[in-house]
Amino acid sequence: MGGVLRAEPLWVETFTGLRMRQFERLLKVVRERGGNSPGGGRPWCLPLADRVLLIAVYYRTNLTMRQLAPLFGVSPATVCRVIQRLRPLLAIEPASHPADAVERLWIVDGTLAPVRYGKVGASSRNYRFPANVQVIIDAVTKRVVAAARPLPGNTADAKAWRNAGLAGVSTGVTVLADGAYTNTGLVVPHRKRPGRALLPGEEADHAEHRKVRARVEHAFARMKHYKILRDCRQRGTGLHHAVQAVAHMHNLALTA
Repeated sequence: MGGVLRAEPLWVETFTGLRMRQFERLLKVVRERGGNSPGGGRPWCLPLADRVLLIAVYYRTNLTMRQLAPLFGVSPATVCRVIQRLRPLLAIEPASHPADAVERLWIVDGTLAPVRYGKVGASSRNYRFPANVQVIIDAVTKRVVAAARPLPGNTADAKAWRNAGLAGVSTGVTVLADGAYTNTGLVVPHRKRPGRALLPGEEADHAEHRKVRARVEHAFARMKHYKILRDCRQRGTGLHHAVQAVAHMHNLALTA
């Protein structure tokens, strides 16, 4: 059975949100991480570029494996094997401590990603079963610096920050956050107390803080163009791999 989608500019730009040169950079990373090495079984029936496209399309559209199979001319079992084999290789580069940490400005926030795997999600006021995903972005470039492993959706942001392991990455860097991160050592807005209005200087600080911190919300909106983050059906570490891959593709989409 012949497939319809191939790693060609028309299909890449239509179904992944990446330009062809950005997709080629993603493909290069996957190849360097061993994506084209033999898996010990039968040879793949799709070239590496088509397999990477398959995963990108899966994350972008959230189609089921039965729906993806005829688009690429393979069986649903092959689609599953491709995703399981290559999804860790699409992850964002591990964050390292920047040499110019004092001059950097990062922003952290958490977003809820609905999942169907009970061991990852938890009941929350926003969704029935979401996971809390903590993400750090660079305030200047708006690129994702790091994304933590998902925690249950009922985890408070301050607790998620402490447990996510992102604090070590941001040592020495000024990190902005919202009021949910009080007492974490991050830069949060002035707290409004009952019966006490903010001072004029505090109002100005509050407005500037809100204006800069909005960039992380814009990043979440762009990342959630990949519909896998709106309804993840993957079990186990599937959501974690999806967040890492989406962060990588989000960063590539911001490159010229």
